[in-house]
Amino acid sequence: MNGVARRARFGHTLHAEWVKFRSLRSTWYMLVCLFAVGLGVMALAMGRAGETYRGASAAERLAWDPTNLSLTSYLVAQLIIGVHGTLVVTSEYATGLVRTSLAATPRRHRLLAAKVVVTTAVAVVAGQALMFAAFLLGQALLAAQDVPNAALGDPGVLSAVAGGGLYLSAIALLGIGLGTILRATAGAIATLVGIVFLVPALSGLLPSWLRGLLDFWPSQGAAAVFTTVPDPAHPHPWLNLGGMCLGIAAVLAAGFVLFHRRDV
Repeated sequence: MNGVARRARFGHTLHAEWVKFRSLRSTWYMLVCLFAVGLGVMALAMGRAGETYRGASAAERLAWDPTNLSLTSYLVAQLIIGVHGTLVVTSEYATGLVRTSLAATPRRHRLLAAKVVVTTAVAVVAGQALMFAAFLLGQALLAAQDVPNAALGDPGVLSAVAGGGLYLSAIALLGIGLGTILRATAGAIATLVGIVFLVPALSGLLPSWLRGLLDFWPSQGAAAVFTTVPDPAHPHPWLNLGGMCLGIAAVLAAGFVLFHRRDV
């Protein structure tokens, strides 16, 4: 009986999920792609920064935001880390491993909570590392082109970099929630792309009264944390990020309820 109680502890479930997480090839592919593609996008954005700045008007120079420019890697990083979040759940449904996992951990909420904890921990570390690397390398590239650059101690810079890592972590959790609800990789990824990319991209095609509503779309407003120059459309980016996290928490809560009630 004591052995059963020990097996039921959350720490054991957490360890098992960590072993599964690090043994997935997709985990290592995700980390390699996250840094290779993320830093590659940043380098491309910096490629003509000097030429752009020297040809800018006085008003454009006042709005120059070297921090935001170096953090553009988040545009692809959010897709990579979000897709991996979905795979943490949907890959087990695709292979049937979820049955084995539930046999070892009958308390379903513990199993899903362990996945959330492990994925969040990895996403926080990887996301913050990418944002700091993108910022430091990006500013070095700007300095090499002899255009204004930023330092971590400048106003708003550290919060933008740290906020970027938190944003990416939230997207990973959104991926887990969608994967748990839909249980199919293709459907979860399509929904993720729609939420993060498609809806904000379509905002310019909508009438003005509806476009105003999209200013409150979670991912669109939360992305303002990457800037150090105030955005009139999103004057309180951290409130937007908080609202986005609340929305993702609701998605995760729905995932927990469905995971508990549905058959495998």
